[in-house]
Amino acid sequence: MKFDDHAVTTTASGRRSALFAADRRGATIGIVALVTFATFEDLGVNTAMPQIAADLHAGAEYSWPFLAFLAASVVASVFAGRLCDRYGPVPAMLAGPAVFVVGLVVSGTAGAMPALLAGRTLQGFGAGTQVVAVTVLIAAVYPATDRPAAYAALSTACVVPALLGPTASGLVVQHAGWRYVFLGLVPLVLAGIAVLVPALRRLPKHLPDDPVTVRRWLPLAALAAAASVVVLEFGAQHPSPLTVVAGLVALAVLVPSVRRLLPTGTLTARAGLPTAVLSRGLLSGAYFAVAAYVPLTLTAVHGYSPAAAGLPLTVGALGWCAAAAWQGRRREISRRVLLRTGFVLVAAGLAATALAAPEWGPSWLVLATLAVAGAGLGLGASAASVLTLGLSTITDRGFNSAAMQISDLLGQVVLIGAGGVLITALAPAAHPSGGVAALDLVMAAVALLGALATGRRNDSPGGLTRSRRLARWVRPVARARTDALRRSYPAAVVTTPHPPGPGQHAGAGPEASRPVAEA
Repeated sequence: MKFDDHAVTTTASGRRSALFAADRRGATIGIVALVTFATFEDLGVNTAMPQIAADLHAGAEYSWPFLAFLAASVVASVFAGRLCDRYGPVPAMLAGPAVFVVGLVVSGTAGAMPALLAGRTLQGFGAGTQVVAVTVLIAAVYPATDRPAAYAALSTACVVPALLGPTASGLVVQHAGWRYVFLGLVPLVLAGIAVLVPALRRLPKHLPDDPVTVRRWLPLAALAAAASVVVLEFGAQHPSPLTVVAGLVALAVLVPSVRRLLPTGTLTARAGLPTAVLSRGLLSGAYFAVAAYVPLTLTAVHGYSPAAAGLPLTVGALGWCAAAAWQGRRREISRRVLLRTGFVLVAAGLAATALAAPEWGPSWLVLATLAVAGAGLGLGASAASVLTLGLSTITDRGFNSAAMQISDLLGQVVLIGAGGVLITALAPAAHPSGGVAALDLVMAAVALLGALATGRRNDSPGGLTRSRRLARWVRPVARARTDALRRSYPAAVVTTPHPPGPGQHAGAGPEASRPVAEA
């Protein structure tokens, strides 16, 4: 499938109305609302969890609600991908928010940790289903020229909760109680579903031109990957020799599982669709691996207060949002160029962040470096999403969208976990400067590798096939042979057999052969 990543240039008024035309307004508002509410809840739980653990007397199980959400999201991504490929985005787009609402109710009424874990599992399953369904829905509702703007809107829907969510959640916990962090979102999510339903009804019936590929073992691979993710995330939160060993075992299980869940060639960075999917994991993993330890550096090394230490993360989120909005308006720029530029900006920002790790380093520098890296993430993640959809057919949009989400999730889990191991191995907890600086440079190198991988151009959904690789060598040789024959025998007509046309017998008529040079 050919993908033209150079979109046509449109007027400013056309760009502004692209998402809010009469036939798309409901879809745009509904999608942005549901993504915003899901992100608010995800971030709000971080703020509310200390009070939740205290009220439920579950301090020892503090991390398990997060792990339950994470594992369910991995399984849900695979489920939603298969559902979208078979029946289109509508069933998954309705099921995801509905399950999410049930999870909110169960979590908000939980009287003990097991009930809270059940609610968080439902929330993770609903959120994971929704993310994949939204990606497929964007492909169904918006033409290729408007998808960059759609992803810019999604970036805003994620960044605004990142700026306001923790504070809003803290106020809710303080004045109303932690249960309303969950229950307060129920009517809002239901309103988002109500806005979206009319737009879903207008979608044409899902009738794929080709039969959907049956991918066996996907459910088992998803469960194995989810279990591995839980072990890796737990190890990142509780570093010790035992969790390091468990993490190595989890990686040994995760790699073959992921090979089933991602397009063939993703782990080897094959050009085309595999690289587009891999880019999401490399970008988000490298950025968040560094961002996760910026507050530690500022508090433990430079003596910042917790509130001040979180300010660079806010600046990075603003850079992300601004860059995503900018790329949505610049449709004439190749998405491949934007993806590569995003990797370069992330690499530059993360490498410069290492300068702030030592005690003598300029701590204020992280404001600028995370802004640059965040802008790179905003450019690259949106471009990778657009490329993935452009290189997908209607029969594998769901699978590829799920693969993109899994790549994003696993990139963060693996690289953040590896960062924790690296810092623990290189520096004591009281003086993490050396380990943090090493982490920043390693993640910058990861981003540079991503930039190199995206420099190879190929518009084939699965990368170069063997026949196409062979053709790259055969065609120049054939052309050289034809040119030599023309120079040696200018009056001769060199012909090759040509398939007979309708109603013709082989060898009959003037179309039975054609000059080699024109083939």
